[in-house]
Amino acid sequence: MGMQPDLAQPLDHWFPLPVDQPFTRQEALACGVTDRTLRALIDAALLRRPVRGVFVDHRVPDSLDTRVRILSKVVPPGSFVADRTAGWLHGANMILAPNDHLTVPRVSVFHLPGRDRTRREMVVSGERALAPGDLVEIQGLLVTSPLRTALDLGRFLRRAQALSAMDSLLRLGQFGREELIAGVERFARQRGVRQLRAMAPLADGRSESPGESALRLHWYDAGLPPPELQVPYLEDGRALYYLDMGLPDLRFAAEYDGEEWHSSDRDVSHDRVRRERMTQRGGWQIEVFRRADVYGRAKDADWALSDAVVEARRTFERRTRFL
Repeated sequence: MGMQPDLAQPLDHWFPLPVDQPFTRQEALACGVTDRTLRALIDAALLRRPVRGVFVDHRVPDSLDTRVRILSKVVPPGSFVADRTAGWLHGANMILAPNDHLTVPRVSVFHLPGRDRTRREMVVSGERALAPGDLVEIQGLLVTSPLRTALDLGRFLRRAQALSAMDSLLRLGQFGREELIAGVERFARQRGVRQLRAMAPLADGRSESPGESALRLHWYDAGLPPPELQVPYLEDGRALYYLDMGLPDLRFAAEYDGEEWHSSDRDVSHDRVRRERMTQRGGWQIEVFRRADVYGRAKDADWALSDAVVEARRTFERRTRFL
């Protein structure tokens, strides 16, 4: 029947495994902990499941050391971590797709040509050729380097997700955009290289969220002049706020309001106050986009951006005409 969870008590008072270490489902089952108990502990926020098949106490901090210990539970000897899992380990937290936080990702594990393919239900595996410098070692785990990870995700993910992943990895500061662009042609005639050629020059480490990256892709698709990112709004020579992207000469900006940081009453009130200030005092035109505009079925943010920039130009011309 399995043990009954005591949700009123901390795990270390009754759980049969050391709670300061990650553990696998198989290890839990072997100690009499059922899948039902594991689900109850996750629902009660006493456990978290960062990757498929591995659990950790919610009190264990999400550090590099913790992530290494989690992956060490499922990465077999002779394999290396790649793709989104590698980006997660490096600390590039913008590599998730929309709603990926609602699912538990499988670990991306690959092996060198000639090695046996990994067969585990919690991992995605395969064979991948590497060049010198493509792998780094992190506390005993072999992982694709930030640059190689960016090149792979730029090829294999959908466009918006690919740009967000490259932005996030650039943000780590381990390589520059010129290095990213220079690495493209090594994948000539390989899967995804056309997309990589188009997307690598657009990558920018100043982007702060996947939504900002996706909105910027709509901006490029609209054929607009390249935007500035994190545009400062100045009063008396002091930066009071920063706008996601824009054309400072026209005093036009576009912002992405994601659900995580822009949905509470406090967040909504703060956004309204700061935008009213920039509009009324600074003469800025600010176009706001949400998830449905960028990721929804219509995906018409490029049209909205085009129309908004046309209006911003008209406003700018009227303003300068009377100066």
